[in-house]
Amino acid sequence: MAIVTINTPYITLGQLLKEAGVIDSGGAAKAYLAVNTVRINGAPDSRRGRKLVPGDKLALPDGAAITVASAQ
Repeated sequence: MAIVTINTPYITLGQLLKEAGVIDSGGAAKAYLAVNTVRINGAPDSRRGRKLVPGDKLALPDGAAITVASAQ
Protein backbone atom coordinates (compact mmCIF):
# COMPACT_ATOMS: atom_id res chain seq x y z
CA MET A 1 0.00 0.00 0.00
CA ALA A 2 1.30 3.42 -0.97
CA ILE A 3 0.85 6.47 1.23
CA VAL A 4 0.59 9.95 -0.27
CA THR A 5 1.23 12.69 2.28
CA ILE A 6 -0.36 16.09 1.74
CA ASN A 7 0.32 19.49 3.35
CA THR A 8 -3.07 20.93 2.40
CA PRO A 9 -6.60 20.17 3.64
CA TYR A 10 -7.33 18.09 0.50
CA ILE A 11 -5.94 16.84 -2.81
CA THR A 12 -7.94 16.16 -5.96
CA LEU A 13 -8.12 12.68 -7.42
CA GLY A 14 -6.26 13.81 -10.55
CA GLN A 15 -3.45 15.34 -8.49
CA LEU A 16 -3.21 12.25 -6.32
CA LEU A 17 -2.92 9.93 -9.32
CA LYS A 18 -0.06 12.08 -10.64
CA GLU A 19 1.63 12.31 -7.22
CA ALA A 20 1.43 8.52 -6.79
CA GLY A 21 2.98 7.96 -10.23
CA VAL A 22 -0.10 6.28 -11.70
CA ILE A 23 -0.25 8.83 -14.53
CA ASP A 24 2.46 11.04 -16.05
CA SER A 25 0.61 14.35 -16.09
CA GLY A 26 -2.48 15.92 -14.63
CA GLY A 27 -4.04 16.06 -18.09
CA ALA A 28 -3.87 12.26 -18.35
CA ALA A 29 -6.28 11.88 -15.41
CA LYS A 30 -9.39 12.34 -17.54
CA ALA A 31 -8.35 9.62 -20.00
CA TYR A 32 -7.23 7.27 -17.21
CA LEU A 33 -10.51 7.64 -15.32
CA ALA A 34 -12.54 7.17 -18.51
CA VAL A 35 -11.26 3.59 -18.88
CA ASN A 36 -10.41 2.62 -15.28
CA THR A 37 -12.59 2.32 -12.21
CA VAL A 38 -11.05 3.81 -9.08
CA ARG A 39 -12.71 2.97 -5.77
CA ILE A 40 -12.57 5.61 -3.02
CA ASN A 41 -13.44 4.28 0.41
CA GLY A 42 -15.10 1.34 -1.32
CA ALA A 43 -17.27 3.34 -3.76
CA PRO A 44 -16.43 3.78 -7.45
CA ASP A 45 -15.64 7.33 -8.53
CA SER A 46 -14.39 8.82 -11.80
CA ARG A 47 -14.39 12.55 -10.98
CA ARG A 48 -10.83 13.83 -11.35
CA GLY A 49 -11.77 16.88 -9.26
CA ARG A 50 -13.02 14.74 -6.36
CA LYS A 51 -11.52 16.13 -3.15
CA LEU A 52 -9.67 13.58 -1.07
CA VAL A 53 -8.81 14.21 2.57
CA PRO A 54 -6.43 12.44 4.96
CA GLY A 55 -7.76 9.00 5.79
CA ASP A 56 -9.30 8.38 2.36
CA LYS A 57 -8.33 5.05 0.79
CA LEU A 58 -8.16 4.33 -2.93
CA ALA A 59 -8.17 1.00 -4.71
CA LEU A 60 -6.89 0.97 -8.28
CA PRO A 61 -7.86 -1.55 -10.97
CA ASP A 62 -4.39 -3.15 -10.91
CA GLY A 63 -4.87 -4.03 -7.24
CA ALA A 64 -2.73 -1.19 -5.88
CA ALA A 65 -3.94 0.68 -2.81
CA ILE A 66 -3.22 4.29 -1.88
CA THR A 67 -3.94 6.03 1.41
CA VAL A 68 -4.03 9.81 1.84
CA ALA A 69 -2.17 11.01 4.93
CA SER A 70 -1.60 14.42 6.49
CA ALA A 71 1.90 15.79 6.95
CA GLN A 72 0.78 17.65 10.06
